[in-house]
Amino acid sequence: MKTFIDQVPSSTEFFNLYQTTGWNDNFELSKERLHQAISNSWYTLSVYEDKQLIGFGRIISDGVYQSFLCDLIVSPNYRKQGIGTEIVKRLLNHSKMNGLTWIQLSCAQGKQPFYERLGFKARPNDAPGMQLFLSEK
Repeated sequence: MKTFIDQVPSSTEFFNLYQTTGWNDNFELSKERLHQAISNSWYTLSVYEDKQLIGFGRIISDGVYQSFLCDLIVSPNYRKQGIGTEIVKRLLNHSKMNGLTWIQLSCAQGKQPFYERLGFKARPNDAPGMQLFLSEK
């Protein structure tokens, strides 16, 4: 049975799940730094099955109107079961219940249709987002 809990997982649990994404290849963040990052979130949602962390998502926000959905992760063995969709729906519902009005995200190549099914729309080509990585390995 899958259990959704609005709390930050342990540093080891999150690190192990995060490593399944390949996202840490450029940054080589320690489990302590990653745990610090997720602990500073406005809202987190962890998914467990039999006491094992199998999914995670979080919102970072000013708590008024701006927010950013990030670190949506589902363990490879549990993908294509609706867990990611349920995480996003719960994150959006919590945000709406707390008055947030603008949720942004960046997604990996090929994942845009997933978010479109949940109501997200791509930014116009004449107003795309920007990014700057201050440190990479």
